[in-house]
Amino acid sequence: MINNHLKKFNVILASGSPRRHHFFRELGIDFRIEVREVEEIHPSTLKGAEITDYLAKLKASAFKDLSEGDLIITSDTIVWMDGQAIGKPSDANEAKQMLAALSGRTHEVITSVCFTQKDRQHIVSDTTVVWFRELSEAEIDYYVETFNPFDKAGSYGIQEWIGYIGIERIEGCYFNVMGLPTRLVYKTLMEL
Repeated sequence: MINNHLKKFNVILASGSPRRHHFFRELGIDFRIEVREVEEIHPSTLKGAEITDYLAKLKASAFKDLSEGDLIITSDTIVWMDGQAIGKPSDANEAKQMLAALSGRTHEVITSVCFTQKDRQHIVSDTTVVWFRELSEAEIDYYVETFNPFDKAGSYGIQEWIGYIGIERIEGCYFNVMGLPTRLVYKTLMEL
């Protein structure tokens, strides 16, 4: 259905995330993947969605050679708690520390998606609140050692074992916690 609407566009998903690739396929979008590396550093004065907006736009800025009809889609997800952004862990110890910090607490997952064409840019963002129950050290160790969540903001995937046993409830979009607010992406693409 959406491909008829997007047939004049060359949709390029600039993401290495297998979850985002899956979502685009499931939405029925014809796309190709092209990732250009950028140093994901943001000004320290930014807070919450300002960070993900900035980083999604930064990723889009790597595509300077856009043709008419090209549509670059970039995104960024962070976990936000206590006024701090929690990104991806660098190793197992950091992953365990992140999960211990999230244990028994509430946090927000914020994702921004940037739609860039040759002559315009549009960005949307979504926030989901997540409640974790108290996790034991053994549960945290098992999850990190078994699932290697090093490509995930906050060191966890809601769709994995830790989500099954640890998340008490969420408020907002489940798919946003996985890394893409699918309904917002669909709505934005249909409005192009």
